[in-house]
Formats: sequence, C-alpha cells, structure tokens
Amino acid sequence: MHEDYRKWYSHHLGRDMEMLVYGNWGYPVVLFPTSMGHYYEYKDFGLTETARWFVETGKVKLYCIDSIDRDSWYARHLHPGTRIWNHVLYDRFLSEEFVPGIQRECNVRKIGVAGASFGGYHALNFAFRHPDQVGHLFSMGAAFDVRSFLGGYYDDNVYFNNPPDFMPNAQNPEFHHMNIVLGTSAYDFCKSGNIQMSDILNRKGIQHTLDITPWGDHDWPVWKDQFPRYLSMI
Repeated sequence: MHEDYRKWYSHHLGRDMEMLVYGNWGYPVVLFPTSMGHYYEYKDFGLTETARWFVETGKVKLYCIDSIDRDSWYARHLHPGTRIWNHVLYDRFLSEEFVPGIQRECNVRKIGVAGASFGGYHALNFAFRHPDQVGHLFSMGAAFDVRSFLGGYYDDNVYFNNPPDFMPNAQNPEFHHMNIVLGTSAYDFCKSGNIQMSDILNRKGIQHTLDITPWGDHDWPVWKDQFPRYLSMI
C-alpha cells in the first residue's frame, strides 16, 4: 500500500498534527486512534493492513490522524473545564481545517469516519456533531458517555460532546442520509453503550446497523474482522 506521512499545522491547536495517509485516491475515511493513541497505532496493530484491497484498488483512502487525548479527556492534571475546551479546539481543527482539506483533496462533499475503542467515540461524536460533513460512520468497540472523565463537572461543552445527552434532542435531516454502523461484540464491556446508542437512534427513526460480533471481547481481533466488512458498505 502507498503510505504517506504528513504534518498538518492547526491554527486552532497551535501545533502540528501528524498522520499517515494510505492510498492515492478513493473515498476518504478518517481513522481516530484508541485512548491516547497516535497516528501510527493502526499500522502497528495491523488494522490498516485489513484495508489493503480497498486501498490498492482505489476504493478507499485512509487518513490515520493523531489525537490530543493526553491534553483533553485524559489530562487529569488539568481542570475539567480546560480538558473539555481542549477537545472543543480539536473538534474545530477537524471540522474547520482538516476535513475541508480532505473534501478538496478528494473532491467529495462528505467523508467517512471510523475508530476503535475511544477512537469510536471520536468518530461518532464528530459525525453526530457535523452530519453535513460525514456520510459514513463506523465505530468499533466504543463507549459514548464521557461524563466519567470529568469528575462530575458539567457545562454546555460537555453536553454537546456527550452523544447520549445531545443526540435525543438533535435535529438534522442529514442524520437520515448517513450510513451508521455501531460495532461491538458478545463480550465487549462497551456492548451496553452501543445498545443504548442504538435505542436512541431507533427512537429518532435514524436507520443504522447495530453489529454485535458473536465472539470476542474488547480487542484488536474483533476490530480487524469488522473494519474491512464495514468498508465494503461504502
């Protein structure tokens, strides 16, 4: 597979954001890493390899982006208000800088987003906050309620980045034009969170797939089985 290392300077974050890009053309899919993971994590664990056929045939172009989890959700040394604000800046980097660049590069109106574990939270939260930018959402082994990270702190920024809170009230016709897959597995400790999110979407009449792999737990073998299957839905 063609692999390209890139740096993208973010004015919102005031830093370079690193990434690996796989493929020369194809439908763009942004992959968010797991908790505190880096842009090379999916390469190291072999998940990008499961997408080789899609990349080499020009069907998909993968963007493995870095996270700032160590400065936001997992930054226990910072006040919770500062942590969530740092995530807001990350969201602005994505929606106002990074994704528009991908849209121009790939000549598409919408992109795909995906991620495993906490990367699945990032993918779903971004997709549901910006449904006008996302056409495909694939989460794998994710949980979506992030209030436990903040020790009881709550403000509007928490609300609008906690999908179980904001989605019941969210209104956007683009939700009904998004291909949504909530992936989990039989023994995944995040399974209940996926069932809860599926219930929210059902109550809103938003079509989606709740995919519960009948084996495995919260681990890479499940996600490496799910990812190519989900890419085939594009």
